[in-house]
Amino acid sequence: MPIIGKLIRKTTALSFKRNAKKGIDYRHQLEALRATIERAKSTKFGFVYSFHAILTKTDVVSQYQKMVPIVDYDEFHEKWLKDSIAGAKDHTWKGRIKYYALSSGTTGSPSKRIPVTTEMIRSFQRVSLRQFSILHELNLPEEFYSASILAVGGSTKLTKKSTHVEGDLSGILKKHTSIIAAPFTKPSKKITNLKSWKEKLPLMIEQAPKWNIGIIAGIPSWCILLMEEIVKHYQLNSIHDIWPNLHVYVHGGIYMEPYRERLEKICAQKVELLDTYLASEGYFGYQTSPDRKGMKLLMNNGIFFEFVPFNSDYFDENGELINPNKAYTISEVKEGIDYALVITTNAGLWRYLIGDLVRFVDLEAHEIIISGRIKQFLSLCGEHLSLDNINQALMKVAHSKGVTISEYTLFADEDQQLHHWFVGSDVPVDTAMIMDEIDKELSLLNDDYAYVRNYNLGKPSLTIVPTSTFYGYLESLGKLGAQNKMPRVLNKTQAEKWLAFINSNDFL
Repeated sequence: MPIIGKLIRKTTALSFKRNAKKGIDYRHQLEALRATIERAKSTKFGFVYSFHAILTKTDVVSQYQKMVPIVDYDEFHEKWLKDSIAGAKDHTWKGRIKYYALSSGTTGSPSKRIPVTTEMIRSFQRVSLRQFSILHELNLPEEFYSASILAVGGSTKLTKKSTHVEGDLSGILKKHTSIIAAPFTKPSKKITNLKSWKEKLPLMIEQAPKWNIGIIAGIPSWCILLMEEIVKHYQLNSIHDIWPNLHVYVHGGIYMEPYRERLEKICAQKVELLDTYLASEGYFGYQTSPDRKGMKLLMNNGIFFEFVPFNSDYFDENGELINPNKAYTISEVKEGIDYALVITTNAGLWRYLIGDLVRFVDLEAHEIIISGRIKQFLSLCGEHLSLDNINQALMKVAHSKGVTISEYTLFADEDQQLHHWFVGSDVPVDTAMIMDEIDKELSLLNDDYAYVRNYNLGKPSLTIVPTSTFYGYLESLGKLGAQNKMPRVLNKTQAEKWLAFINSNDFL
């Protein structure tokens, strides 16, 4: 194994140097769009939207934007995707799409079926290798390169349908994992095939002493819970008592701050945190160094990006797009503005509104953060409270008051004209004081919030529940583990389900 470790380390260094020399700019986005349109020009979608004619234009981007509308999942599914799922050939992409990834979707809603093509799988493979090469910059010990990657994800067991195969994206990608990489990936197929987190968890705990883990990857809720349970089960001082080579945690586009304290409590040495922007729809970007503010957008990986400003000129109070006439390319965006992300992919998604909000933090380096979700914001009476505002206020108060908070959710009460907060804590908390401080911080962060709090918006309420409440709720929906996460802002339907669960378990 030491020989293999040395080889991997040397290969990583060479790959890093090669990638560092590559200059990636806007022309790669133009090439990606042109190649995607070219590939699909003979499809039904390409015929309807005149792809042949678009390719003859000097300004392909403008013509493409003029001809093809921006759509969300529901609209695209109704008009195009349902026929493709039923087996239609040459519909939105050349040939018949063989795989569909079941996205976790919004908690409480049915899973979406996202097309996965051979071209998309190759894109994932290329990025994974590219991302691995950045480890060279971390100056990790040689032993690290002989360790394995622990992927805490969904079930890799796929379901065969009449015209396609479907399941978690992790299962589709695992089916195409190289023979060389397979031995370095944990857990085993026996465990990853299981759908139930409650079945997976004890098996991973049992196997943990047999593994030499260098990287753990997955949603913080489940990765940290797994490590906490391992430490507890074996009565360890830290996770490094059992995995001394654990040096990297890849956490996947999730606001990490609420979980940082819990992670530090179970670690005896520094673990580098790397953010990635990976979804069922594609691999969009990753953090090139723990010191970087954001994730670098991948502009030469088969995806064309567009950006719609998230403001009242383009979206209504419910997060519905009202002005589809203008979307900006990466050459036109500005730092510090929240944009709704629109993607065109090498899997047959065309001007697809994915639902995420992104913000450029370094325009020159094409680095972004995920600042929220289109449908996860609050505006009862014009407060325009973003998920980023909510995260910042809560974490500032938690740090200043010495309170550990990793799970929370809130919703707008139209009848009472106020926001209801539910925060997970396993120690006594001065509820009134915490809520007052959060209220003050939100007023400092958001002028609109400060204004409406003086006139129309009532004082927010706060309920403290055990942290396990959130996991129990997810379990009640059949969404425990995998890529599932608690929505931070609940819509009306979600709020009703949440309150029903809370009341049925006597938390109120």
